[in-house]
Amino acid sequence: MYTPNTDLVIEPLHPLLQQNWQRIEDKLNDVEGISPELLADLTRVVVGSDFVADQLGRSPVLLQDLLSGEDLLRRYDEDYYHTELNNRLAAVEDENALHRVLRQFRNREQVRIIWRDLTRRAEMRETTRDLSNMADACIDGALNWLYVSACERFGTPHGIGASGEREQQRLVVLGMGKLGAYELNLSSDIDLIFCFPENGQTDGEKKCLENQDFFIRLGKKLIQALDNMTVDGFVFRVDMRLRPFGSASPLAASFDAMELYYQEQGRDWERYAMIKARVVAGDKEAGADLMARLRPFVYRKYIDFSAFESLRDMKEMINREVRRKGREQNVKLGSGGIREVEFIAQAFQLIRGGRDNRLQQRELCNILPVLPDSVGMPEEAVDDLMKAYEFLRNAEHAIQAVADRQTQELPMDEAEQLRLAFSMGFEDWDSFYNQLEAHRADVRRHFADVIAPAEQDEEKEDDHSAEWLELWDGTLEDEHALTYLGEAGFDDAGAAYKQLVDLRESRTVVMLQQIGLERLRAVLPALLEQVSHTDNASETLARVLKLVSAVLRRSAYLVLLAENPGALKQLVRLCSASAWFSEQLAKQPILLDELIDQRTLYTPPDKEQIRNELRQQLLRIPEEDTEQLMEALRYFKNAVTLRVAASEITGALPLMKVSDYLTWTAEAILNVVLEIAWRNLSEKHGVPMQSQGVPCDPNFIIIGYGKVGGIELSYGSDLDLVFIHNADPNLFTDGEKQIANSVFFTRLGQRIIHILNTFTPSGQLYEVDMRLRPSGNSGLLVSSLKAFTDYQQKEAWTWEHQALVRARVVAGDPKLQQAFEAVRAEILSAERDKTELKKEVVEMRQKMRDHLGSKNTENTENPVFHLKQDRGGIVDIEFMTQYCVLANAHEYASLTEFTDNIRILEGAEACGLMPAEEAQRLREAYIEFRSVGHSLTLQERSNEISDDELRDSREFVAASWDKLLG
Repeated sequence: MYTPNTDLVIEPLHPLLQQNWQRIEDKLNDVEGISPELLADLTRVVVGSDFVADQLGRSPVLLQDLLSGEDLLRRYDEDYYHTELNNRLAAVEDENALHRVLRQFRNREQVRIIWRDLTRRAEMRETTRDLSNMADACIDGALNWLYVSACERFGTPHGIGASGEREQQRLVVLGMGKLGAYELNLSSDIDLIFCFPENGQTDGEKKCLENQDFFIRLGKKLIQALDNMTVDGFVFRVDMRLRPFGSASPLAASFDAMELYYQEQGRDWERYAMIKARVVAGDKEAGADLMARLRPFVYRKYIDFSAFESLRDMKEMINREVRRKGREQNVKLGSGGIREVEFIAQAFQLIRGGRDNRLQQRELCNILPVLPDSVGMPEEAVDDLMKAYEFLRNAEHAIQAVADRQTQELPMDEAEQLRLAFSMGFEDWDSFYNQLEAHRADVRRHFADVIAPAEQDEEKEDDHSAEWLELWDGTLEDEHALTYLGEAGFDDAGAAYKQLVDLRESRTVVMLQQIGLERLRAVLPALLEQVSHTDNASETLARVLKLVSAVLRRSAYLVLLAENPGALKQLVRLCSASAWFSEQLAKQPILLDELIDQRTLYTPPDKEQIRNELRQQLLRIPEEDTEQLMEALRYFKNAVTLRVAASEITGALPLMKVSDYLTWTAEAILNVVLEIAWRNLSEKHGVPMQSQGVPCDPNFIIIGYGKVGGIELSYGSDLDLVFIHNADPNLFTDGEKQIANSVFFTRLGQRIIHILNTFTPSGQLYEVDMRLRPSGNSGLLVSSLKAFTDYQQKEAWTWEHQALVRARVVAGDPKLQQAFEAVRAEILSAERDKTELKKEVVEMRQKMRDHLGSKNTENTENPVFHLKQDRGGIVDIEFMTQYCVLANAHEYASLTEFTDNIRILEGAEACGLMPAEEAQRLREAYIEFRSVGHSLTLQERSNEISDDELRDSREFVAASWDKLLG
């Protein structure tokens, strides 16, 4: 009987050792040839890895198999994985067997790799190289088997080659990121891109497919072979989101489409990703041709210093994510972590790689030694970075070896901390952590020298820190404190002083730990100084201190403000201008990150940038982690909204542009939410069928009504939505757990609403109102296009046709969008009895005024005016434009083109339905009312104003109403 060598293990870890040893004890009795040296190795490994203990406990032959070939002691040849796996796959006859063989092969090799890593029989670079070679073999082996199977079913794909001859086509698989650079860690997912040389067709006898369709189907099968979880586990988690246009695009693209995308659409972060791209499977000769075509995109012929800025922006985005998720102790993403070492190397690759071929390599450990000669980096810096990188990667592997789980977080549990320290060769946690911090400090220093900006507060104020701290500490007498505040610029010194005293004496501050108090004292002088310079200093102080109170227990945000004087200055400026702004920051302090860079704070992203920024943020989140995706969507929406509000408050954005940005943000989010919901359901039930043998793609649209339809969203607007599909309701999905199409689309709608409506720690994405769907709350959640059309033609009320004026597709299938637009135009263009139409529009308007307008009476001392609902307000203008469309579109089809009120009024003017001066005055009044409404929202006030405000505009709108509908 074999017993563990307990002398090798520190005493606090003995219970863990005994626990894992018991899991393998029975299997060890049947193993021959375990030398004392290997027994010592086994002792170390079962302490460091529950996964290895589990695998050895499950398989009676695994350890004997590894020992008999001396695989635990020897270094593999480069082609070992391909040769060994191909031998095993030779006998595979069906996909289930393929999945089983791949997973059993992976588990065996994973045990060997972890064993050699934890015992230091393999250095870090051998570990990452073995993991990458194993991944290459699994991808290539599975692809080759599946390609033969697909060709037998659909025929072999062909295209016209460079010679003009018809040539067989094979898939090319690009490995990105760590896989491409032979740097996989123990629990990496693999980032892949699928592409093929030429468009064309298969030569199937029964059924021919377009090449793209063939390779999409093949790609899906390959992902399933690698990613699906079975009783044997998985091979690798597969992430396809780095492909051109991300999840919204086809799974496989031709070489021409790839080249065109990167030439015309490629972003800086995609250059960064492409540095490590490598052909890992499939047609490697064709793949080499593709890589040569893409090289000019990655490596510019000129020295490109813009890369510093791009990488700095990317790193800051990662820093925000680290703060948001509390990942300061992440050895990869945290300050001084693996990512910063990678950024240093890749900055110089992007900048000088086009001029220096030595920098056109993938592996970081090959790039760093070149930097002294190539860019003049000091040898000592390279030495620091190499040592830190190896230590950090070893720590990452030790963390992941425990449970074969994708994490880089340092453990918080004391026993797990001891386990990590032991696996890294240290006697205790403090010794390990001190060494780790020394390496991270080196990385931070060199990263700052290369990439990080040194923010300097160019406008140094006279330093009144001592006086402000005396005031805060309560060492000034009350009278002196009030005098000081008054002289400093506070309009209500008494109120300001009370706010400071209340905060100082609050339970939160009294109970604050020392580090929190120090951070508060570090930021207060500068904060109070900035507040004192505002016109409404006392009111601003109340708003700012509300935020300070909210972050006291998360004092990293106080550090952010102390170390970024520019951000502090913008915080005070914007809180002074808007109560809404301070309220949003108090609810979500993570949004303080948005104040750091004034270039982006006052320059909201345009429509395309919004889509790209959202896609980039979601790339770092596993597709299956819906909870994280929901949090990221909320952060993104709130961050863009904050930037839009900042621009509006400071006058950088006019009203119409504000609504554009808020509407574009909603559209981008809705498209992503549809993708997430579709993926969740289709993975479980398969894809619904549009017709027999033709899958939906997706044959589903989201229609926006009201403000989102009219491109007039404001802060906090809800979304009026309607869902439509265009598939045969009598068909079923194509998955193992089939459901009817009608059930699939209903669940899809429910899932979309859930993602949008649910409250998470970051709040709600949008409140969704579905009452405008056919038959309202009593109707189906999702309608077919035919059912929607029939309802609009035969059953809809006039007010529903009014609502349709502002309806447009905001997400989903472009073909179905065109079909909906044709239906909408047909409904709106129907000829109507103008007298009856006018009667119904007026009656509906009066009902709304009675129920939603202000309740003024003749005896009201301070009468008010409701901007939207009272006579002469916003809704009067909206009803007039809707009446113009419904009454005249049968003669003037152009009236149905737009959904926003401004352009409909322009159309009415162009058609001669309204005098130019009247149309212009109505447009001006509409913009004026909405601008006031936005201002009220930013001050957290209702839509009611004093009855003597906006008199001229209100009276003009009322007169126009009487003229048109009176």
